[in-house]
Amino acid sequence: MLTPSPHTRDSHGGDAGSASVEIAILGPALLLLIFAIVQGGLWFYAHNLALAAAEEGVTTGAAYGARPDAGVARTRNFLDQQAGDSLTATTISSAGSTPTLVRIAVTGRSLSVLPGVPGIEVTATAAGPVERFTTDGAP
Repeated sequence: MLTPSPHTRDSHGGDAGSASVEIAILGPALLLLIFAIVQGGLWFYAHNLALAAAEEGVTTGAAYGARPDAGVARTRNFLDQQAGDSLTATTISSAGSTPTLVRIAVTGRSLSVLPGVPGIEVTATAAGPVERFTTDGAP
């Protein structure tokens, strides 16, 4: 009768449990990567909303005969209609505007993937010349 060698018995069971260790190590890293990608997408969307709102405000504020506060009011209206929870804690500023230039800045925070953690800060600025009649040679 042949008896198995001790070396042949152990050669098949050497990798037992290695998949569990790999999952325990790589699982959290993969989850962190997924969260980072989703958070980046939320920030990108919030930034695009802020930029679109600022551009809407500049377009309205630069129109011929527009009131000085028309750009800020249009920006706030746009954010109220479009942003929802995607862009929170927003502030709108027209600092830097002159009689010939309208500048609107929108700041806020993007939606956060993790509850209780504030989102990433978002800032977008748009500027444009005020529409007006001029004569030849006038600035």
